Amino acid sequence: MSTQSTMVDVDALDAKVQQMYTDVATRPEEEFHFQTGRELAERLGYPTELLDAVPRDAVDSFAGVGWFFDLAGLQPGERVVDFGSGSGMDSFVAGALVGPTGQVRGVDYTEAQWAKATRLAEATGTTQVEFRQGRIERTPFEDGSVDCVISNGVINLIVDKQAVFREAARLLRPGGRLAIADIVTERQLTEAIAGNADLWASCIGGAAQRDDYRSMIERAGLEVGQVRPNDYVFLSDQAQGATATHGVRSVSVLAVKPDRTRS
Repeated sequence: MSTQSTMVDVDALDAKVQQMYTDVATRPEEEFHFQTGRELAERLGYPTELLDAVPRDAVDSFAGVGWFFDLAGLQPGERVVDFGSGSGMDSFVAGALVGPTGQVRGVDYTEAQWAKATRLAEATGTTQVEFRQGRIERTPFEDGSVDCVISNGVINLIVDKQAVFREAARLLRPGGRLAIADIVTERQLTEAIAGNADLWASCIGGAAQRDDYRSMIERAGLEVGQVRPNDYVFLSDQAQGATATHGVRSVSVLAVKPDRTRS
């Protein structure tokens, strides 16, 4: 666990994250430090036809920070786990891409998000998508059981990011992919920012320095193949100030678990 990560009160952070993302699930029209909804998704690059295939209530509560499904390259029949699935938008997108022969399992520890996503899956009869309530650092799934792990704007919220990447590597089969969007920084955050639970919950205070972030992925045993910036901006003056000072930005990342059986 990094020094920066230990600056924040973990219990206060958990409470703040739970409250903020309960509000995102139940009152997505409210104002946050960040954008939500379909307009955000379209600007990030989500195609109209994919958004039209997702339950509207899931799109309304979308709070992601980038587009990565082109990097993921999901194919019919593949098995996917969504780390921090929220109200389910990316899980439903993945479900549309892997089709009825595939499987998508979303994991989120905010009860309101999990409950909303589960309700939407049941209401739409989407049999290939299901949701579990729990922490992404410790999922109940078997080793090597997944073709792709996805995540959108969530890993920065986790104090022990290295544990998240180790868990992704554990789940992936040899040759499997990690395709994510997340918030990183050009420069290390100050103690005042990294210790601010409100800014952590807003996807800023917990952002790792970009080289450290890549190193954590590689230490988990994954090979980073691509990193690219996203057209993402924060809304509040406080968040924009931190962004300008420390180079806070969104990136999409593709990493692969090496297949050691191949010569």
